[in-house]
Amino acid sequence: MEALVQRVRKLRASIESSEGYAESTAAVLGSYEQRLSDIDAAMRPIQVSRQAAQRAHDNIDRAIRAANAILAQVVTAREAEATILKGPHEDLESYLKAVDRLKEVAGFFTLKDNFKNCERFLNDINILLSKSSLMIEEEFKNLMITHSTPVEPDLLLGWPSKPKWAIDGDTEASGGNSGDSKHPSKSLATTIDRTPAMILPRILPLLNALAQRLVQDGNQQSCYRIYRDARRSALELSLRKLGVEKLSKDDVERMKLDALEAKIGKCTQFMRIAMRLLLPGERKLCDEVFHGISFNKDQCFAELAGTGVLTLLSFADAFAKSKRSPEKLFLLLDIYEVMHEFGSEVEVIFQDSFCSEIRGAALGLLKLLAQTAQETFVDFEEIIEKDTSKTNVHDGTVHPLTIYAIDYVKCLFDYQSTLKLLFQEFETGSDTEFQLGVVLIKIMQALQNNLDGKSKQYKDPALMCIFLANNVHYMVTSVRRSEAKNILGDYWIQRHRRIVQQNANQYKRVAWGKVVQTLYVQGASSTGMSTPSDLSSSGVSRAMIKERFKSFNMQFGELHAKQSLWTIPDQELRETLRLAIAEVLLPAYRSFVKRFGNLVENEKKPHKYLKYSPEGVDQLLGEFFEGQQSGE
Repeated sequence: MEALVQRVRKLRASIESSEGYAESTAAVLGSYEQRLSDIDAAMRPIQVSRQAAQRAHDNIDRAIRAANAILAQVVTAREAEATILKGPHEDLESYLKAVDRLKEVAGFFTLKDNFKNCERFLNDINILLSKSSLMIEEEFKNLMITHSTPVEPDLLLGWPSKPKWAIDGDTEASGGNSGDSKHPSKSLATTIDRTPAMILPRILPLLNALAQRLVQDGNQQSCYRIYRDARRSALELSLRKLGVEKLSKDDVERMKLDALEAKIGKCTQFMRIAMRLLLPGERKLCDEVFHGISFNKDQCFAELAGTGVLTLLSFADAFAKSKRSPEKLFLLLDIYEVMHEFGSEVEVIFQDSFCSEIRGAALGLLKLLAQTAQETFVDFEEIIEKDTSKTNVHDGTVHPLTIYAIDYVKCLFDYQSTLKLLFQEFETGSDTEFQLGVVLIKIMQALQNNLDGKSKQYKDPALMCIFLANNVHYMVTSVRRSEAKNILGDYWIQRHRRIVQQNANQYKRVAWGKVVQTLYVQGASSTGMSTPSDLSSSGVSRAMIKERFKSFNMQFGELHAKQSLWTIPDQELRETLRLAIAEVLLPAYRSFVKRFGNLVENEKKPHKYLKYSPEGVDQLLGEFFEGQQSGE
């Protein structure tokens, strides 16, 4: 209509500008223009109604679209509700998707604050979401409790191999992700023979998904508590079924040595199983369950493992703190060796800051064991030096204390590598072999001092010399035949050999000096047989010669009767000493018999004086130091 009016106006203007049109024509057109204006005025309300109708139509379309969107969200919410109310147990993936869809619906209606009943609908959704969070938490708890069963002892005891530890940045082995702890230098590596599955592999993805949802929903503490409690219980039960128990110092001190030895054998086996299988398995499981999740899993692992580890170490700790004794030293070294063996594993498994208490307990125990061992060495030295046992060796043989001390030293060399490690705990950078040598020299000197004291109990000086020769010789030969030779050295051996020789020489003087002196006749011819005229010219009487023969017989008889009961257990020393006696006695006796034997042969009872022939004396010397009564 507006266009039509414009055309009329243009036509009128054109006519008015033309000189050829009449006024009548202008009037007609003016009248027509008026009519058109009236028509336009009459049609204007109709145009307004059409525009309003169009706007209403557009509003209805928008309302329908909004209604359809809201209806779709409501349908989605109802479908999600049906899935959520079934619970996550049957189909966890569908359940979590339904929760996600319901969260999207909640987000949709949060923006529709002008929607009638929106607040009530949102409230219903939020209630359902809260219920879903509780159901997720309950499902996580049920799965953790159901599948956190102890590892059976038969499986652990029969597990074949030792895991390898990698020193690298392999985040895959430790479940590396943005939420995992960053270990500076070491991580658990995949083992060639894997540790036993702590939880069935098919359950791990479910636990990971549930844990991830719990953390996302702000339920990290519940997730933390559930996992920690379930795995702590499983680990402690695994250790308990294996035989690990918490023991105190009093418990250890009540045990006899045989029981302690058996207990330590089991204890070291349990440590190997825990460090090679259970604890690496728990660390690996923790990494897998919380893979890809920003979660304080290191602290969780530290708390679940802490009680079990301390129980595992309790026996070794109680043993180290119990009353010391030399017999316990080797058992202590067994524990120390195992503890030191797993030092690297402890550093890897418990390397983060949350595990510092556990790591400190293990390393502290290692130092305590080393300290106790060193104190036991000092105790042993004092026990040897101050031994006042009433055991008397009447035959002068090797004393039981000597055998005990030397056997103890020999046993130390079975632990030579362990002892060197032990000395490094306190003597970093020093020569550990030198430290071992110092310990051995102190023990040997303590033994020597004690033997010197025990030798003074003998009233017979000759027997005292035999006793010292026997015992020092036993020390020397034992050292020469053992690894102690390389530690104590040739100088120590030569010095103590001289002590043996000094005692042997002293024995000859005190035991045989008087006998040999009896066979020496001053003034008599030293060669050939003596005649009565020779005796008268030399001032030696027949009676004196007869008395000398009788004195020799008596002295030699007494020495034979007494010293055949004495014992020199070492054949080499026994023969050496017999030979030394023979070298002094036989030439003197042969010479005496040769020179003066003819003077008593014609007596009524010559055997009273010539009781022993030189050959007989030699034969009887072969019965000395046998430790039994011999016939004459």
